[in-house]
Amino acid sequence: MSDTYYEFGTAAERWDRAQFFFESKEYLVAARILAGLVEEVPEQVAPRLLLARAYYHSARLGRAETELRAVLELDPVEHYARLMLGRTLERQGRPAEAATHLRVAAALSGDFTPAGGE
Repeated sequence: MSDTYYEFGTAAERWDRAQFFFESKEYLVAARILAGLVEEVPEQVAPRLLLARAYYHSARLGRAETELRAVLELDPVEHYARLMLGRTLERQGRPAEAATHLRVAAALSGDFTPAGGE
């Protein structure tokens, strides 16, 4: 596919296309489309969060971490971004740093179950 295909259409059409590719598990294609959207509208959380998810699922963990931290700068109480950041850090072998984010995510989502039990 040419680059113009990814750039074709309105932002809404590109968003729909990115979601289609993401749902089809074509994470690299989705990321390519979403990167352009994020560049165009960096203040919007949804495209950046889906971009982070695409990076996570395609094992581009450093990029996922960067996008998740940007999401949390825009919306510090976005619990799913916090959860994903924790999981991304775990996959990078950084469990102590991950634990902090996972605890905050649990608190933000209302899951107050103590670790290791009831």
